[in-house]
Amino acid sequence: MVDVAEKPVTCREACASASVLMGQAGYAAMVEGNNKKGDVLGVARIAGIQAAKRCSELIPLCHPLALSSVTVDFSLDPAEYVLHITARCKVNARTGVEMEALTAASVAALTIYDMCKAVDKSIVISDIGLLEKSGGKSGSWRKHVAGKS
Repeated sequence: MVDVAEKPVTCREACASASVLMGQAGYAAMVEGNNKKGDVLGVARIAGIQAAKRCSELIPLCHPLALSSVTVDFSLDPAEYVLHITARCKVNARTGVEMEALTAASVAALTIYDMCKAVDKSIVISDIGLLEKSGGKSGSWRKHVAGKS
């Protein structure tokens, strides 16, 4: 692990995303609440939050962090049968929370896959990435999206 003992404690935030593309049947079962395993989005939200809290147990060189906030939100794209996941983490610490946000988004996506795979074998998880981060020595960063400033 990197030694962060001499770094100052600052407020740090990170936001990550993932997308889950599925077929019409799986998407409909998820949206309409007809999935045999239950509330897909509710379970995925809790799984993502729990994953962020346990990130240092999953990724060997991550520092354990006492997170002050974790949110996992979803937006639906019914035209393309895509679910977009956004995970945001916040902490007052000596190191950033990018890995926690990425882990939250990833595990939420994997949970959706697990809960919907019986209905839809064509599910694809994609576009896992950091959207923005703030705090610490390197300051703020935001992913550049073509056509947006």
